Amino acid sequence: EVQLVESGGGLVQTGGSLKLSCAASGFSFDYYAITWFRQAPGKEREGVACISGRYGSEIYADSAKGRFTISSDNTNQTVYLQVDNLVPEDTATYYCALNGLCSPKPSDQASWGPGTQVTVSS
Repeated sequence: EVQLVESGGGLVQTGGSLKLSCAASGFSFDYYAITWFRQAPGKEREGVACISGRYGSEIYADSAKGRFTISSDNTNQTVYLQVDNLVPEDTATYYCALNGLCSPKPSDQASWGPGTQVTVSS
C-alpha cells in the first residue's frame, strides 16, 4: 500500500526557515516522482517543486525558485522541502504527492499525504 506522510510544519516568523519531510512507503523511489504542493485558504492547490527518482531531476515552480530546495534520501524513502526566508504568503498546508512523472497538476497525482500546516507570522 502506497503511503505518504508529511511532517515538519509549524509556526515560524517571517524570514525563518523550515524543512518539511515526506516519508514514503509502498513503492520504489527509483520509478516515481514526488511533488510538493501547497494550498492556502481560499486558493487552488499549487505545485511548488518536484523530484524525479527515475530521471534524477528537480523542477521548481517560478514562485519557488530561489527559496525552495527539494531533495531526497532514497535509502530512507524520504523527500524533503527546504523553505528559506519565509514570508506570510507562504502560509499554507503543504502536501506531497506521487506520480510516475513530474507534473504540477493536482489531477495527475496518484496518491497524496494528509499534509502539514505551515504558518508564517509577520
